[in-house]
Amino acid sequence: MMFVMAVSVSVNKAPSWALTDENLLFLEAWRTVDRAYYDKTFNGQSWFRYRETALRNEPMNTREETYAAIKKMLSTLDDPFTRFLEPEKFKNLRSGTQGALTGVGLSIGYPTALNGSPTGLVVMSSTPGGPAEKAGIFPGDIILAINDVSTEDMDIYEAADRLQGPEGSSVDLAVRSGSEIRHLVLKREKVTLNPVKSRLCEIPDSGRDSARIGYIKLTSFNQNASGAVKEAIETLRKNNVKSFVLDLRNNSGGLFPEGIEIAKMWLEKGVIVYICDSRGVRDIYEADGVNTVAASEPLVVLVNRGTASASEILAGALKDNKRAVIYGEPTFGKGKIQSVFELSDGSGLAVTVARYETPAHTDIDKVGIIPDHALPTTFPMDEDGFCSCLKDPASPCNLNGGLLFSRS
Repeated sequence: MMFVMAVSVSVNKAPSWALTDENLLFLEAWRTVDRAYYDKTFNGQSWFRYRETALRNEPMNTREETYAAIKKMLSTLDDPFTRFLEPEKFKNLRSGTQGALTGVGLSIGYPTALNGSPTGLVVMSSTPGGPAEKAGIFPGDIILAINDVSTEDMDIYEAADRLQGPEGSSVDLAVRSGSEIRHLVLKREKVTLNPVKSRLCEIPDSGRDSARIGYIKLTSFNQNASGAVKEAIETLRKNNVKSFVLDLRNNSGGLFPEGIEIAKMWLEKGVIVYICDSRGVRDIYEADGVNTVAASEPLVVLVNRGTASASEILAGALKDNKRAVIYGEPTFGKGKIQSVFELSDGSGLAVTVARYETPAHTDIDKVGIIPDHALPTTFPMDEDGFCSCLKDPASPCNLNGGLLFSRS
């Protein structure tokens, strides 16, 4: 997912009858959507008429009733990414994008056929040293239940809310690893989210000096992401790497500006993304060479169905500018951008404010970024496995190091 943080302060003409504090909070949410939502048809309805009808007919005598009325209003947009966040959920979301939160250290996503089950939520990554990793939960495992509540019909936002909580509190998980189902009790901790792992891979190269490839795995776009990627590039450069692999598999996105900054590191010039609304292109983000860090070394980008949002912007920019060769499978296809607005009581709204197109004017919503090459089905997710596959020509996951960076 991809967010821009904001604060709601708009004022609009209110109905003529006396308004309670609960009515005013509802109006604040309505006005935020009215101003920011990218689809000015509001899913083919009169947004003003909805406001008038809701204020007359929806119960708003308590804060819980007001929250329910706001959620009902947002549901009429038929947009799963525009949603209401209670104060604690809003606080947790903001903490996550700032690089730390209290939870078990899991990034989760929706399963595909490759995960062997249509139900539950798939583990996309586990924070090194976090409670989940220490309990033996790894990418590809399926979360079947959280505190005895089935995840079969649970969206990832509700699941994230249930996994987070006060430091020191416990959460019960039912986890399927292969054919084994385990029941685990994890204690929540303050988890620092370092979004980058990197390592140097030395690949034997037909009798010549070993090829030195810098592998960088980026797991999320929090506010630490661009700095961590730059540091990884510079550290690998000191080890005389000749090329880079940027792994965006199972990176579900995050902060839009971080995605733009990371794209600038790899590009000397060129369009990164077009921001569009219902009337067409309204803004263009471009690389100008000022923040370039590694624009010349050969670059491969790894993607899969868990690559979404800001990750797709980055992969699309590198592909369309012919800066990188893309390996993997079509990405998730989330071609919309959300901003997060804080309301006066500490709750918030995530609102879809725009859609985007890649530099080639491709709308990837529900389609994704199409890779240049597929990866072997046995290709590993971790950095050690990546290096092992490239080193062993006999391995079923091997990629020919000499052809790795070729588009043909």
